[in-house]
Amino acid sequence: MLVITGLGNPGAQYAANRHNIGFMAVDAIHDDHGFSPWSKKFKGEVSDGTIAGEKVLLIKPQTYMNLSGEAVGEALRFYKLGPESLIAIYDELDLAPGKARIKTGGGHGGHNGIKSLDAHCGLNYRRLRLGIGHPGDKARVQNHVLGDFSKADKAWLDPMLEALARNADMLVRGEESQLMNKLALATGGKAEEEKPKSAKPQKSHIHQARNSAQPRKLPETGPMAEMLKKMFGDKKDQA
Repeated sequence: MLVITGLGNPGAQYAANRHNIGFMAVDAIHDDHGFSPWSKKFKGEVSDGTIAGEKVLLIKPQTYMNLSGEAVGEALRFYKLGPESLIAIYDELDLAPGKARIKTGGGHGGHNGIKSLDAHCGLNYRRLRLGIGHPGDKARVQNHVLGDFSKADKAWLDPMLEALARNADMLVRGEESQLMNKLALATGGKAEEEKPKSAKPQKSHIHQARNSAQPRKLPETGPMAEMLKKMFGDKKDQA
C-alpha cells in the first residue's frame, strides 16, 4: 500500500494559493482514477483507490501546512507503514514554474510542511516537488506562496496537473525519469535524454596503437650502439 499526500492549507481562501499545489495534484489524481469520495480521517481528508494494481491512500492534511506531519504520521502508523511507503507532493520555490523534481530523502529546504513530515514520518520518503518560482526577494516570499496562481500560470499549471494524474501509474511504480519526461513535455519543455551506461569516449585507432605499442629498447653495446652515440651523442653526458 502507498500513501500519497499533497500538502496545502485547508479552507476556500487558500484553495488557489501556490502553496496548495500539492492539494491540487492529489485532487487531479483522485478525479482521474476513480477514487472513493473524500472522507475525514487522520486529521485530514482521505480517499482510497487503486493505481497500477497498487492500493493507494490519498490524504490532504487539514492541520494547516506547518502541522502536516501529524495527519500523515497518524495514517502511516494506523496501516503500519514506514516512510518508504509515502510520497509527498508539494510546492518548491527554488524550481521555476512548471518544473518538477523527485527524489527520496533529502533536506526540507525551509518548507514547513516537509519539516513536519520529517519529524512525524521519518526522512526516507519520496518527494515530488512542483516548481512555483521565487519572487526574487526574500521579503516577498510569504505573499508569493500564499498568493493565488495567476491566469498566466494556467498555461503550465493545468497541463502539469493533467499529465501527473494521467501518468500516476509511473509515480506508483517508481518510474521517476519517465514521469519527469512526461511532465516536462506537458509544460512545453524537452524530455531529458538518458545517458548510455557506457558513455566513455572511444579513443581513435591511432591513439590506441600509440598507447599499445611497446617502446623499443635501443642497443647499448656493439656497432649499432657506437653509431647511435656518434649521431645523437651520449645522453648520460648531457646536462
